[in-house]
Amino acid sequence: MPSVFAMVPDPVGSGFVKSLSRPGGNTTGFMMFEYSLCAKWLELLKEIAPFVTRAAVLWDPNLTAGIGQFAIIQSAASSVRVEVSPVNINDAAEIESAVAAFASSANGGLISTASAQSLIHRDLIITLAVQYKLPTVYQERSYVAAGGLTSYGPKFLNQFRRAAGYVDRILKGEKPGDLPVQAPTKYDLVINLKTAKALGLTLPPSLLARADEVIE
Repeated sequence: MPSVFAMVPDPVGSGFVKSLSRPGGNTTGFMMFEYSLCAKWLELLKEIAPFVTRAAVLWDPNLTAGIGQFAIIQSAASSVRVEVSPVNINDAAEIESAVAAFASSANGGLISTASAQSLIHRDLIITLAVQYKLPTVYQERSYVAAGGLTSYGPKFLNQFRRAAGYVDRILKGEKPGDLPVQAPTKYDLVINLKTAKALGLTLPPSLLARADEVIE
């Protein structure tokens, strides 16, 4: 039975497909995330808060995707002169104590990576970021709508619309395994100005001009 998959951060590493260009079998689809995006989170954090020299990366170390995301962020750290350290997010008490300890030193910020655990603890992470006045970059718009500072991530709706085209091609007889797995092509930058003011941040006009959405 042909299938189009979605929401797969690492289809090759997870063993779902032979390659992105020719997945093979009866599977193809659309990635909802790619690792190169992670470096952008760190660059965005530095642009929003130039004073940041330390970043705590909220991740799930039990996920291959979590390890990959942290590795990319860590590889980009020296270029923006930010020291990064991981914070596990599998337990609410652990998150609270780790963020509080991190915030005890100056010039810190947070990056919330993509995982089910970050979504489960979304409200806690947002609350702690505001409480300790830590500029934070999230991976998806819903975090900013809930009070987070900023997010940068794929336009999920665009991927779903592109997937509809693949469904049509498969129904007309094309083999799923011959259709390349597609990475996201459009991304959203979302900023919450109310949260920026609560954190005492004045955001660069150039950044606000680039934003796809500014929540006031």
